[in-house]
Amino acid sequence: MEKKEKGSFTSSLGFILAAAGSAVGLGNIWRFPYLAAKDGGGLFLVVYLVFALTFGFTLLISEISIGRKTKESPLTAYKKLNGKWGFLGIFSFVVPFIIYPYYCVIGGWVVKYLSSYFVFEGHIAAGEGFFTGFITDQWQPILYCAIFAVLCFVIVYKGVENGIEKYSKVLMPTLVVLILFIVVYSLFLSYTDPETGVTRTAGEGVAIYLIPSFKGVTFGGFLKICLDAMGQLFYSLSIAMGIMVAYGSYMKDGENLGGSVNKIEIFDTGIAFLAGLVIIPATYVFQGLDGMKAGPSLMFVALPKVFESLGGFGVFLGFVFFIMVLFAALTSAVSILEAIVSSGMDKFGWSRKKATLIMAAAGFVLSIVTCLGYNVFYFESTFAPIAGGQILDVFDWASNNFLMPIVGLFTCILIGWVLKPKTIIDEITKNGEGFGRKGLYVVMVRYVAPLLLLILLLSSFNIFK
Repeated sequence: MEKKEKGSFTSSLGFILAAAGSAVGLGNIWRFPYLAAKDGGGLFLVVYLVFALTFGFTLLISEISIGRKTKESPLTAYKKLNGKWGFLGIFSFVVPFIIYPYYCVIGGWVVKYLSSYFVFEGHIAAGEGFFTGFITDQWQPILYCAIFAVLCFVIVYKGVENGIEKYSKVLMPTLVVLILFIVVYSLFLSYTDPETGVTRTAGEGVAIYLIPSFKGVTFGGFLKICLDAMGQLFYSLSIAMGIMVAYGSYMKDGENLGGSVNKIEIFDTGIAFLAGLVIIPATYVFQGLDGMKAGPSLMFVALPKVFESLGGFGVFLGFVFFIMVLFAALTSAVSILEAIVSSGMDKFGWSRKKATLIMAAAGFVLSIVTCLGYNVFYFESTFAPIAGGQILDVFDWASNNFLMPIVGLFTCILIGWVLKPKTIIDEITKNGEGFGRKGLYVVMVRYVAPLLLLILLLSSFNIFK
């Protein structure tokens, strides 16, 4: 079967921005801030940074190296490395195939909020029950999901150079400018509570975010923070989703792989940190500590109330914020779709156009099912780890809490014990580049990362309480 030409990134910058765009998504702007607020602020930041530089780095550089070495998509790359390990490629394909549909659903939520601020109806978005009313409506979520999915389809359909790389070079710098603008504004906020007369400032919110708090932290509590940080790394760095294998396969052999990975880490962690500076101080100023406990609803429920508190300027700020979130969500969703599209091209010899049409269509069907999970197909899960959850929660648990730790664990076993770390190290240094974290990499991929991933996998079944 003749394999279709997939294309490649034209420059190191194109690869870095595309890979960083994949990494910088809703995980950074939505999930990272509420985990930091929940897990002791600065304490979570320190734990996360340590894991990012060790655990996250190990999986990230391994997957990109596998992609560049094999020049294959996640579905076929592992079998090319070792004929007996093709099953790992199947897992790596299934993960993004499950994630893409519900990511488009959440992307549709972002489009809905953006449209509300665009037509100056931010006050409605801040109203009680707006979010619940929207997601339980039968047709609106599907419509906005379709808008988001079409944007993803167009970019991936255009290919690596004219689609993913071209749009990443525009969207990522714009995202950075937008988030810096909102950060600067947020840091000067203050508010006097009319009921208590207490004035809260952004500086106090920043202190909560940055200064580690050990108050009431038990061993079990610290273990939970570590598990949250590890789980967040899957979202933040797009690891164990097949994405970085696909993007690595488009990377030219002459590029500095290790240097590119370092830049992706810096970019990704920096954006996550800035997202926390946007959300946590602003939420604390207007809603106090209780507002920071909003959890996953922080972005769609608590923040619109913050924008409403700012009056007319809040409408503009809300519009800018959701534009930023849309760009972040779009770059990540594009990378997820690309992972499954490239797999179709490599496995079945499809053209890019055919693969994109088939995979995007299949994904959208599952997106519709996910949207209807809040009305027509509504049910409450009795499975303990996601008790009370709906279809989206089932997909999320299956991909992020179950399959991704499995993919990461078996990748470490393959590299650390079957092929040996030298396979990846040789790929990283093939052009004579240095590898300063080589010793750390060997220890992590063979011993530490597999143990951490096993613990993370067991925790997904509520083993550790």
